[in-house]
Amino acid sequence: MSSVAPNATTGALSNANETAIREGRARARAVIRDWDLTRAYINGEWREADSREKLDVIDPAKGDVIGGVPFMRTSEARRAIDAAYEAFPAWSTRLAKDRAAILRRWRDLLETHQEELASLITLEQGKPYDQAMREVVGAIAYAEWYSEEAKRAYGQTMPATQRDRRVVVQKHAVGVVAAITPWNFPLTMVVRKCAPALAAGCTVVVKPAEDTPLSALAAAKLAHQAGFPPGVFNVVTGLPQPIGEALTGDERVRMLSFTGSTEVGKRLMAQCAPTMKKLSLELGGNAPFIVMDDADIDVAVAGAMISKFRNSGQTCVCANRIFVQDGVYGAFVEKFIVASNAQTIGNGFIPGMDLGPLINRQAVAKVERLVQNAQKAGATLHYGAELPVDGHFTRPLVMTDVPLDADCFDEELFAPVAPIYRFETEDEAITLANRVRTGLSSYVYSRDVGRIQRIADRLEAGVVGINDGTTSHEGAPFGGVKESGQGREGGHWGLEEYLEPKYLNYAIG
Repeated sequence: MSSVAPNATTGALSNANETAIREGRARARAVIRDWDLTRAYINGEWREADSREKLDVIDPAKGDVIGGVPFMRTSEARRAIDAAYEAFPAWSTRLAKDRAAILRRWRDLLETHQEELASLITLEQGKPYDQAMREVVGAIAYAEWYSEEAKRAYGQTMPATQRDRRVVVQKHAVGVVAAITPWNFPLTMVVRKCAPALAAGCTVVVKPAEDTPLSALAAAKLAHQAGFPPGVFNVVTGLPQPIGEALTGDERVRMLSFTGSTEVGKRLMAQCAPTMKKLSLELGGNAPFIVMDDADIDVAVAGAMISKFRNSGQTCVCANRIFVQDGVYGAFVEKFIVASNAQTIGNGFIPGMDLGPLINRQAVAKVERLVQNAQKAGATLHYGAELPVDGHFTRPLVMTDVPLDADCFDEELFAPVAPIYRFETEDEAITLANRVRTGLSSYVYSRDVGRIQRIADRLEAGVVGINDGTTSHEGAPFGGVKESGQGREGGHWGLEEYLEPKYLNYAIG
């Protein structure tokens, strides 16, 4: 009996998993069908591509086609710009409280449809359902914040230098905004960019990542229901180049907000130069995760697990380089490997999964290249869970004895792969952390407040997590330095990105 029971149990679990996958996919497909997420959204209307061509959307956990969206190009992007440009005067001069009310309705609809949105995210992006739910909660938080912040675009009066003068500073919406959003957080990033832009009085044209356009169209569906006027919120689907060139080349688009790789960000920046667009660029990261000798090792391991493996390592704030001081290196590595090996990997609709797939084959190929390079350079590999049969998965992996000249030191991994490096002194840790061209997020673990402050002051990064592997907060200024971009998202800083100050100099006689 003891030899039969495990097989029976395994069979039952497998059947339960297949049922969970089937039911989860069915829920998500029902959203696509019932919400009619097969057309783009321009000027308050749902549109096909001029060519009637479709762009396939792939489930990264299964590798099959789950739907199709319009394969739009330059002409459709220009019509979206036309609509946004024509809608801007009325929207920008609308009372702030009225814009706030519509944003609040959008927020409430996002909350009402949390389960549908999470199922859609898991289907098209692959992350486990509970992580998808947390993404939806994050989107709701940004929509709520900016529904309130819309009424706080405060101006200023200043002391004049002459008795018969008065100086007043007003804030005005930038104009039409192009928002190019990534695939790793397909809903939250749409809301995080659009909510402050809309609150400021801007109109927007969204180009979602071609891998995950459905969540953006779902956001547009709810925006339509919330009552945004035609032309205020537009979503154009297709491949990046033709749409991106239309958005960056049109002088009527006054600002570009982009989240993605540094390479693409530089290209977009150059394309925006001829028309001098305002830019908000959240680009690649290469986050250092520094563990000092006096750190609570259990807390550090738990924080590293969250930072490294959330969304299968596909976040720009993931711990990309883990630096551990000599005195605790052995203990940290041992516990971290045990925790990593306990990770579960599989379809995101299976309850209890820690890791889903990578987004596509290209992502898998990249991580394989970086791992092979590190191994050839002398790194030791510690593999975790076995791969599922289908989909774009890669196994969780810890790499020790990683040379500093391995490619993974300078390149963002964007995968559940954790390279660990040993260091001796505080100065060495800071030097290693800053020895890259990017500077988005960083992490420090220590019990010494003075040491924490010294390190935080010297880290070249826009965000520092202190004894915490998470750094997301809708009210905080998120963004990077160096080649991680420019501008900030979140809080009143995020609203300011979409406003231009104008000062009025009064002669009062």
